[in-house]
Amino acid sequence: MPVINRVAEFAAEITAWRHDFHENPELLFDVHRTAGIVAEKLKEFGCDDIVTGVAKTGVIGVIQGKSNNSGRVIALRADMDALPINEIGDIPYRSKTPGKMHACGHDGHTTTLLGAAKYLTETRNFDGTAVLVFQPAEEGGAGGGIMVEEGVMERFGIQEIYGMHNWPGLPVGQFAIRTGPIMASADHFTLKIEGKGGHGAAPSHCIDPVVVGAHLVTALQTIVSRNVDPLESGVITIGCFKSGDTFNVIPQTATLLGTVRALNAEVRDLLHRRIMTVTENVTSMFGATFEIEYHKGYPVTINHPEQTAFITEVAQEISGAVPVETDTKPQMGAEDFSYMLERRPGAYIFSGNGDSASLHHPAYNFNDEALPYAVSLWARVIERRMPIAES
Repeated sequence: MPVINRVAEFAAEITAWRHDFHENPELLFDVHRTAGIVAEKLKEFGCDDIVTGVAKTGVIGVIQGKSNNSGRVIALRADMDALPINEIGDIPYRSKTPGKMHACGHDGHTTTLLGAAKYLTETRNFDGTAVLVFQPAEEGGAGGGIMVEEGVMERFGIQEIYGMHNWPGLPVGQFAIRTGPIMASADHFTLKIEGKGGHGAAPSHCIDPVVVGAHLVTALQTIVSRNVDPLESGVITIGCFKSGDTFNVIPQTATLLGTVRALNAEVRDLLHRRIMTVTENVTSMFGATFEIEYHKGYPVTINHPEQTAFITEVAQEISGAVPVETDTKPQMGAEDFSYMLERRPGAYIFSGNGDSASLHHPAYNFNDEALPYAVSLWARVIERRMPIAES
């Protein structure tokens, strides 16, 4: 049976936890209620060690197996934070907080790891140590990176780490993964163009930052198509263009906000260099000047070959007759689990959420039917990676 029998028995219980988390979303590092519940449940289950306040509000649970002859330490990670979105879905447990909702399924991720903690503390059918990492601020706060900076890997002796994300459109009970890059890097910039404002009827006396910005938007879009190898991937998107307040005034300034995505470090650096060069040349052509703040964010999420092959085998055991998608397309979204995979070998896998709204959509909802499959996967990862030796 793909789903572990014991996990199926407490499926209703963990579903209730998920609904509670969904009703009470919290943002970034301000996940005090969620983290408090996580810590309470880990204590209730009988975790051997519980550490709070990691990366401000993160929680670490440590579970010892029946033996520790192997000396192995395997970590599983879940994110806890929600998004600043107004929920529009008509569900009984919709968000109680205007402007906040679990639009990315982190309520389900937290619940999944708690379900695995419940099972693993009951059975302890492994030889080694399981470390459960509940992190804050995945949605833009780089909570995973802060955990790494605070020495979580070294402090708990973590040797490998695994992460999971629900995936709309992938059938419930199915998993998808790939070796190598699976999620993109995510950088962003704020570009301020300084022109010369004046009367809208006298453009010859002005340097119009709107025109400069319009040319820049077009020019920046040619970087990927004309500078990046067609067999590589990159994205430059201008998501905001602000300038002026009325119809008959040429403004003094214009501001562009953009995001930059890539699937390898070389393309990432290339996009950065070309954005700077193109911006300098276009603004100079019009006689304008510019200031740019370029922020390098999450790195590329790169799955390690050995750990990817391992979790693929375990996922196939859980999904049964449904094949694991082993060469899923990499996604241009970003994930701060990337910082953890830079520090330790591991893998990041997608778990089917069925026919749901897309991630970050105001009608999105984590599929409760996916919980037993995800919990079973985490349980088997620990048991298969740290098996008890046969006597």
